[in-house]
Amino acid sequence: MPPSRDETLEIVTIPCLSDNYAYLILSPDGRSAALVDAPEAAPVQAELDRRGLTLTDILITHHHHDHIGAVGDLATSATRVIGAAADAHRLPPLHLSVGDRDVFDLFGTEVRVMDVPGHTVGHIAFYIPAAGAVFTADSLMALGCGRLFEGTAEQMWDSLSKLAALPGDTLVCSGHEYTQSNARFALTVEPDNPALARRAAAVDDARAQGEPTVPSTLAEELATNPFLRAGLPQVKAALDMMGETDAMVFAEIRRRKDVF
Repeated sequence: MPPSRDETLEIVTIPCLSDNYAYLILSPDGRSAALVDAPEAAPVQAELDRRGLTLTDILITHHHHDHIGAVGDLATSATRVIGAAADAHRLPPLHLSVGDRDVFDLFGTEVRVMDVPGHTVGHIAFYIPAAGAVFTADSLMALGCGRLFEGTAEQMWDSLSKLAALPGDTLVCSGHEYTQSNARFALTVEPDNPALARRAAAVDDARAQGEPTVPSTLAEELATNPFLRAGLPQVKAALDMMGETDAMVFAEIRRRKDVF
């Protein structure tokens, strides 16, 4: 995987369940780790044991079971569990409740909280500027975005626009291995996008070898992800939606993906 910007903060991608990802953020001294989302205990614990790490923190993006199901199995009395204050009523017990623009310390590094509703109304992302990484789970995904289970298209478009404003070399650490099917759909929106065609081929190659397709970079997403590109004239023209608002075009792309 691409190195994180701050080489003292290594990020480890852990496949879980059938198509989920969790992420370990390793401390600079190599003794501790924080976990972003907890889909399944066994693969996470195996990686902690292999590296001899103590799990000090669990950062939760949203309440769905495939992101919090293993918190109880992995957390000890010394583990700090961090999640959205707005969703505290449906998350495991939190030691730190956070909201939009809150900042907290992790291994001496600043973590910024971003509200990114749409998939759920309480979904948050964690942005670590020093590591050049944002943990987006089921908001911005590789070549896609999460289904609108609770929020509106306008909310999700606002959330994606907020994430799109981060630096282009930001690593996007998303929550699922949906990239291959997302690529097939994206090509129905922009069949003549050469960057998308190249990325779709690279994704096929990676999956054929059993390799993860995440993290991606924000620059890759801006060039190829139709959900981030809903405001572009060429995308609006392809959908015969010139003159419509960006959010309306996004909503139409999301509708088409839901029945793809």
